[in-house]
Amino acid sequence: MKRLFALLISSVLLLSGCVVQSDRQAQPAVDYGLQDAVIYEVNIRQFTPEGTFKAFQEHLPRIKDLGVEILWLMPIHPISELKKKGSLGSPYSVADYYGVNPEFGSEQDFRDLVEAVHAEGMLIILDWVANHTGWDNPWIYSNPEWYTQDQDGNIIHPPGTDWTDVADLNFSNWEMRMAMIDAMKYWVEEYDIDGYRADVAHSVPVDFWNLASEKLHEIKDVFMLAEDGGDMALLRTAFDTNYAWPLKDLFNRLGKNLSDAGDFRRNIRSTAAQYKDGYYQMVFIDNHDENSWNGTVFERLGDNVKNLAVISFTVPGMPLIYGGQEIGIDRRLEFFEKDPIIWPEPWGQSEWEIFYKRLVELRTQNPALFSAGGGGVLKPLHLDNSDVIAFSRSVPGNELHAANDVVVIANIAPESQTQNLELGELAGEYFDWFSGERLSLQAEDSMELPANSFLVLVKIS
Repeated sequence: MKRLFALLISSVLLLSGCVVQSDRQAQPAVDYGLQDAVIYEVNIRQFTPEGTFKAFQEHLPRIKDLGVEILWLMPIHPISELKKKGSLGSPYSVADYYGVNPEFGSEQDFRDLVEAVHAEGMLIILDWVANHTGWDNPWIYSNPEWYTQDQDGNIIHPPGTDWTDVADLNFSNWEMRMAMIDAMKYWVEEYDIDGYRADVAHSVPVDFWNLASEKLHEIKDVFMLAEDGGDMALLRTAFDTNYAWPLKDLFNRLGKNLSDAGDFRRNIRSTAAQYKDGYYQMVFIDNHDENSWNGTVFERLGDNVKNLAVISFTVPGMPLIYGGQEIGIDRRLEFFEKDPIIWPEPWGQSEWEIFYKRLVELRTQNPALFSAGGGGVLKPLHLDNSDVIAFSRSVPGNELHAANDVVVIANIAPESQTQNLELGELAGEYFDWFSGERLSLQAEDSMELPANSFLVLVKIS
């Protein structure tokens, strides 16, 4: 982002001590005040028993206290009734790009929520569904030529999918493109939202996103997240970040001991070769799709949930928390029905909330872990294909912060493991980020870890 919220940027810079820089000219400049940011995905329907903007708004202080800086709301628009799935339908079946889902509240309720988010010093981005609409969207009736049609002139759902509740848009139609961009501008101009998460961004032409991003940046600095796992063309101009899908898939395999440290190193090496000069990914172990369709983190990651959460927060990239993940939610949330999260009382005292708050603090207080051109290169600490993943990230000191070395070691095996580590210049005195205990690391060291355990060590200056 280029100019977003001068006051917000100033406060973030003071807290994080990060250096503002701009090393890319082609892409909309990243707001380097967000180098330490954590994204939080909000499923309004399931977030509270009421499932409303107002009910969610009451959670903002808690989310702010968790340390989150960017809120991503799943689609807030009215849902099409025609061909809908389940009793409530999918939020990704948009009936009106200019409307608010009455299930969630009124337009004023949403306006109040945006203002409340900004008052907490956070940003709010909306999930935008550009690839398709619901079947009773007014565009279907007023402009059927805006949609993909079969040889008989019938509008079709997106080819190669089972998304029968939505109609595929035809991006060869210029008028439709401009209407879509006008709708995207509306929420920035009228509600002051801070950007978009683009649903199935890879299914929409890059040149559309380039123009859309350009038009949005003429209004204000926006943060743009692409649901895509590797098309670098999307990042050159239109988007700030995309999905670390290959790493997510690797996490799922690591959780079940179907991959090892060698696979992890190869993923990191491949990603580092592709994401240079400030390009970065959003890293995650959970989101609405994973939870609802592929299983809870406990189903997918087994006894390695905390291990892999730690790794997701310490590898290069911007980490995501899906609402409910921070309380250890252990069930799949229904996608087309009401299925509210049950939040613990009082706030902030459950095992998982304490863990995730400390994890966000690790991310935000250690410049070695920053993203978007900040942070340190990930250096493996051994080259064995073992069940122990060990790496470091380091940054030298400057006028704003001291040198920072972070060492991460995780045993993903269901039994204890001993691992030889090559630490070299990283040798020295460290403290365990989660326990506070001090320990010394030698240039060549050996570490024994209990089954499915981790250590995060920060060097003592």
